[in-house]
Amino acid sequence: EVQLLESGGGLVQPGGSLRLSCALSGFTFSNTAMSWVRQAPGKGREWVSTIYSYITEIAYADSVKGRFTISVDNAKNTLYLQMNSLKSEDTAVYYCAKGPKVYGRYVDYSLYDYWGQGTQVTVSS
Repeated sequence: EVQLLESGGGLVQPGGSLRLSCALSGFTFSNTAMSWVRQAPGKGREWVSTIYSYITEIAYADSVKGRFTISVDNAKNTLYLQMNSLKSEDTAVYYCAKGPKVYGRYVDYSLYDYWGQGTQVTVSS
């Protein structure tokens, strides 16, 4: 059974850092892409970042570029999102997701086939 389990969310002050984790089970990070997607209160989903197992390429949304870093530890079968210089507008529920199944189609959420339950990140003083 495929499962994605996020952790690491919480309350942080503006300018602070958090690292989110997503433990993968039922599959390994091979021949696939993994992404982080967030959803702020009252807003739609927003794609954040994608990492590929089959090409050396990482993509970031402009809103997080230079502040967030996505990575995978293959030995632990875990996806990470290091978030630095956090802003109030980063407040959202963050989801890890398997996909997209088509290269570059980051915001077509029908191309993601598994999602985690989400972890809340709140940036506030």
